[in-house]
Amino acid sequence: MRFDVAAYKLRTPQSVQEALAWMAAEPGALRPLAGGTDLMVLLAAGKLPGGQFVNLWPLRELRTIEVTSDSVTLGALTTYSDVQAHPVLQQEFPMLVEAARQTGGWAIQNRGTLGGNIGNASPAADSPPALLCYDAELELRSAQGSRWLPYHGFHTGYRQTLLRPDEIIARLRLPRRRGQRLHCYRKVGPRQAQAISKVCFAGCADLEDGRLVSVRIALGGVAPTVVRCPETEHILAAATSPAALDEAAARASLSRQMAPIDDIRSTARYRRRVAENLLGQFVAVLRLHPGWATP
Repeated sequence: MRFDVAAYKLRTPQSVQEALAWMAAEPGALRPLAGGTDLMVLLAAGKLPGGQFVNLWPLRELRTIEVTSDSVTLGALTTYSDVQAHPVLQQEFPMLVEAARQTGGWAIQNRGTLGGNIGNASPAADSPPALLCYDAELELRSAQGSRWLPYHGFHTGYRQTLLRPDEIIARLRLPRRRGQRLHCYRKVGPRQAQAISKVCFAGCADLEDGRLVSVRIALGGVAPTVVRCPETEHILAAATSPAALDEAAARASLSRQMAPIDDIRSTARYRRRVAENLLGQFVAVLRLHPGWATP
């Protein structure tokens, strides 16, 4: 596919402050560019609108991982390879690590970023379901300052977010939790590697003193945005034993929390069936968790 190189202009700032100053001066005219793995696909296909782009990739201050006793904070330019290599993420946030491992091949993992994956706002992206289950927060930064928002609710529609034209995603914060937690992540695609997901499932459950205290479930590829499933979470979290969990699972359904479509990758019917099957697998694994109180 041929395209006019003159239609694109790339500007590389020396600092985050300079990038934000440019975006404040021309709100909406400059588009942030992180790893570029999504934009380059559009460019090669001749589907990337011309315009000006701000190259954030060299800004190392956006590629840090900070660990405190309460949280892990990741710069928006943290790559999928960075995620996979970090020991605290491996230990405490394995669904995010697995999502990073299943995103593209090594070249994509070395270049693709968490902030770019979120900002691109694809409902079929791999990391957002895990981030939703882990109650991630986002720092949105502009020349006027920064604001922290829950990631849940950040996507407002297909390819739409709460990000203002003069803002960038600067950091992500994941709260740490001590105690027993079950993690379950599944990506279903046409093949095992380098495929866009048809359905992506993330689920985690926290147990304290042998009882469930919370359940979180998120899905990708089944609605205009990645979605949390609070109705199903509430039903499962009320279970007080493995037997009660089976009874709760019989009443739980994801159907009212999904809005899948037929498209080139799959059908709505297939997506509904697979999502329900993945919920069943999650419940089966949770039932066998050793953290339940002994009757």
